Amino acid sequence: MKKLLLFVLLLILAFPALAHLGSIVGSVHDPVTRRPLGGVTVHLTGLGKGTVTNELGQYRFDGLVPAPYKIELSHLGFRTMVIEVTVYDDQITRVSTPLDAAAIELKEIAVSSLRAHDQQLISSLDIRVRPITNSQEILRLVPGLFIGQHAGGGKAEQIFLRGFDLDHGTDIRLSVDGIPVNMVSHAHGQGYADLHFVIPELIEGVDFRKGPYRADQGNFATAGWVDFRTRTVLDKSFVKLEAGPYRTARAVGAFDLLGRRGLERGQSLYLAPEYSYSDSYFDHPQHFKRFNLVGKYHRHLSPNTRLTLTGSTFHSRWNHSGQIPDRAVASGQVGFYGSVDPTEGGETGRTNLNGQLVTTVGPNLTLRQQVYYSRYDFELYSNFTFFREDSVNGDQIRQKESRHLFGYNGSIARNSRIGRALLTTTAGLQYRRDLTRPTELSHTLNRSETLGRRKLGRIDEGNASLYLDESIAFSARFTLNTGVRADYLRNRYTDLLQSPAPTLRASDVILSPKLNLYYTVNPRLQLYLNTGRGFHSNDTRVVVEQQGREVLPAAYGSDLGLIFKPFPNLLIQAAGWYLWMEQEFVYVGDEGVIEPSGKSRRYGLDASLRWQLSPRLFFDLDLNTARPRALGAEAGQNYLPLAPTFTSTGGLTLQNRKGLSGSLRYRYMAARPANEDNSIVAKGYFITDLQANYTLTRLQFGLSVQNLFNTRWKETQFATESRLRGEPAPVNEIHFTPGTPFFPRASITYFF
Repeated sequence: MKKLLLFVLLLILAFPALAHLGSIVGSVHDPVTRRPLGGVTVHLTGLGKGTVTNELGQYRFDGLVPAPYKIELSHLGFRTMVIEVTVYDDQITRVSTPLDAAAIELKEIAVSSLRAHDQQLISSLDIRVRPITNSQEILRLVPGLFIGQHAGGGKAEQIFLRGFDLDHGTDIRLSVDGIPVNMVSHAHGQGYADLHFVIPELIEGVDFRKGPYRADQGNFATAGWVDFRTRTVLDKSFVKLEAGPYRTARAVGAFDLLGRRGLERGQSLYLAPEYSYSDSYFDHPQHFKRFNLVGKYHRHLSPNTRLTLTGSTFHSRWNHSGQIPDRAVASGQVGFYGSVDPTEGGETGRTNLNGQLVTTVGPNLTLRQQVYYSRYDFELYSNFTFFREDSVNGDQIRQKESRHLFGYNGSIARNSRIGRALLTTTAGLQYRRDLTRPTELSHTLNRSETLGRRKLGRIDEGNASLYLDESIAFSARFTLNTGVRADYLRNRYTDLLQSPAPTLRASDVILSPKLNLYYTVNPRLQLYLNTGRGFHSNDTRVVVEQQGREVLPAAYGSDLGLIFKPFPNLLIQAAGWYLWMEQEFVYVGDEGVIEPSGKSRRYGLDASLRWQLSPRLFFDLDLNTARPRALGAEAGQNYLPLAPTFTSTGGLTLQNRKGLSGSLRYRYMAARPANEDNSIVAKGYFITDLQANYTLTRLQFGLSVQNLFNTRWKETQFATESRLRGEPAPVNEIHFTPGTPFFPRASITYFF
């Protein structure tokens, strides 16, 4: 009886203590721009409690015994800060902390179990250390990703990643501030992704992952996905002028329209125009022109609600020299930078409207909503086969479309606890609709005369998606992420070459489960296993002709990897990966035909190294191997044309030493098969680029040199069957676009 009375007495004494616990609610922001800092690591020192700030820079700790506490705040590119906070009985202690910018210190980066599935150590470091200087560098921020331009400066780049020749985006999902870049059922090819509407100086961050492992990433996210984030607030307004050989000139500016008073009222607005011109290095001048205009408004509607509105417009026009066959250069018919059909070229434009609303409800609930709209126009004249089909007029084609694209992205994320496990549950809804009026493929002459139409029709394609994602941090070391995604795709095609014009239909549904495991051994080592199913859609014109078969071919992938810091100033990330494709099946817009290439398998190794050699000097290295093969074909006949097998990039970067900064970088792609039996080989290349800047208080002088050692190289290569004028029969061999020769450009930037 005495023991029972003692137990009851202890409960009575303990209850007030439990009832008088307090909380800390904090926020973190940039003192210059006043913008909230998401992704800041927050630790209660000595207690082993930690969290990460949300998109509004907020964090919270509950159930704290009244006492003084020390909170450590750390974020890449900002000075680590320790603040003292006192918690009182039954009270919420609120604190707002500015973090000052600081030089990058690799030793401050810790491998964390907090939000392990969202860790972006490599990309966060690269965007800080290696600022983007031109539009080509935007995509090259992804380790192992290579690009090639083969139709002047206005056409979307050809992309290579993880043993894929991705053409212009068949198996990589690209977005900018959540707006999809890939164009489904495009006039030139499935997944066409043109990033030229992005002004490089406005890029603030890059999120990417390789493989189909995220539930919120759908169509095309098989080899990987990339989301570019543009600046919400300008720290400074600027005007920049660039000039180089071949009549190359560029002017870009970004102007803060509300200034400090706007920031004090929780809002900002900037406008950024860009104009580029170049004749380029080809024998036939490109007369390339591009104009960009971006406006972005940001406002804190309340402490818990943020609204961002973005509008942009872009237009580009150019001539290009096209691809030339090896035999034409060897015979002297054309020069290395010459052209067989100098009348090729194109014109394109895109206007975007984007609205994003982020709201936090209480400490553990975040709502994200986005609506977007794009108006897109495209017209391209190409000649890949010269006189193979038409020995009199040539084989020039026109690919043309006008498109309306609109959609919605919404999600709700909730943090909760079950015992000691921390759960983050996210549910999302996505919708996208593409309408073209119309899409055309025609045989033309001299870009002025239409000789015949091969394809002409209206495309109506809709994609509705639901996903559920669950991350469970069972302990400070072990995190499990699982998710499932459901996609419904509906295709409609109205064939305007027939009378009356029939409308053909197809649809499909696919479920994409994901499972990811992360084990953090200590702040220097994390092991992970990513697995998942993804898909890429096929062109509407294909699936309606195939009566709906293979609308959404699946891809199955897995990564087994590690993130390792053997020394404070050295970061290594490596993974062995595997990807199986149900079918590489795309519409070949250049010829208006269907090329199903069957099942395929790829596997390889990715390795990235980041090393801070001194307080201001950084070294980076990326090595990527792949073994891509078609399944079901005979050995020796199963190569995947143009798929890279080994690539490497790396360089040295100097950060702001007495005003001087810059980088010396290389990129290497090994020779690779250009056809199925490897009888035709696309030659490899090794190119070195230089970037140097000298910065004063308000001025920055820059020098950019592409191909520093003036290497003669082939940027894009294809095994193509063509016939030159007067040849008795077609010849199948390498056709190529020459790579940039020694190309210096000088710039001056004025900040105000």
